[in-house]
Amino acid sequence: MINLALLRMGQLAALGALALLGILDLRGGLGSDSVTMTLWRVGAAIAAAVVWLPAHKQGSTALPRAAIALGLHSMFLTAVLYDHAEYNELWGLAESSALLGVLMVVSRRGRADWAFPAVAVVLMAVGGMPLRAGSESIVITFGLIQALAGAAAIGIGIYLRTLEGNRQRAVDAIRAEQRTEFARDLHDFIAHHVTGIVVQAQGARFIAEQDPQRVLLALEQIEQAGAETMASMRRMVGVLRDPESKPDAPLAPVSGVSDLETLVGQFDAAGGPSARLHVDGELAGMPVEVSTSAYRVVMEALTNVRQHAREASSVDVWITRTPLQLMVRVRNDGPAARTPTVRERPGYGLVGLAERVRAVGGRITAGPGVGGGWIVDAVLPLEWSNS
Repeated sequence: MINLALLRMGQLAALGALALLGILDLRGGLGSDSVTMTLWRVGAAIAAAVVWLPAHKQGSTALPRAAIALGLHSMFLTAVLYDHAEYNELWGLAESSALLGVLMVVSRRGRADWAFPAVAVVLMAVGGMPLRAGSESIVITFGLIQALAGAAAIGIGIYLRTLEGNRQRAVDAIRAEQRTEFARDLHDFIAHHVTGIVVQAQGARFIAEQDPQRVLLALEQIEQAGAETMASMRRMVGVLRDPESKPDAPLAPVSGVSDLETLVGQFDAAGGPSARLHVDGELAGMPVEVSTSAYRVVMEALTNVRQHAREASSVDVWITRTPLQLMVRVRNDGPAARTPTVRERPGYGLVGLAERVRAVGGRITAGPGVGGGWIVDAVLPLEWSNS
């Protein structure tokens, strides 16, 4: 609202300045022309103001086309008035000022392939307008001054265009980073819940004949996991559809180390390898970036156990806090994961995880343990700088 009010005030001030220049034009001799020629001059100034003052979209083609028409019209008037010009007359300060505004706006907003010929035509019109007052050397000097003013207006427009282009590129980079974040969230949250649903559904098939009561429990867990998955998808898809509707809303579900007990408990209750959480140190009061990154390290590691370590019988999660760092280790006792074949599509889980950990100044490794199994280790500094 403030920016809009300032824009309106600027437009009113510009109109007022053009009106004063128009009065000077009339007092300087324009009134001595024929009524028709006076109307042509006044109309040219008004038309230039109409093109200059309104807001225009970036990359407009209508704007430079209108500017070309104005420039050609101005040069036509100059050619008509040159033959019977009088030195004591002004050539049209209002029209000159309005055309300078047109030069700036076209340089800033016009589509590049149309803007170049448009500014060339208008600049020639602005530089040649003083010839309406004669061909004396002082008049030619005024023409050079107006041409320099036109070049300055073009430079201002290009400068503002560059600033806006840089800002737009920065916004596009942030949006691309957010899209990458959404892709990682989709993998981390959705893949985790969906693999859990698959494992529980497979387990329910085997226990259906032995213990029907446990099937009901498995179905309840599947329902809960499905509801959590749908909620996560709705939040992320909602942001993708309308990213500006709620700029202060979180871009993705946020979970931290305080939720690890629930995460490990759900993994253990889903069947398959038994999972245990070991905590050493106080987990409260740590930076949210570290807390959420640690949570996602554990989530991705548990998801990979379900997908790639089906022969594992146990999974241990260690969370250790020291004064300077948080250490996360997830170890399963299954055989080492095999290397994917060329035809298999590479996963994005560990890639996204490595990006997250590096973003907070940490490091992560994953590989077979000395005593067997597979180990994921992450070290996250509690005090870090992203500069």
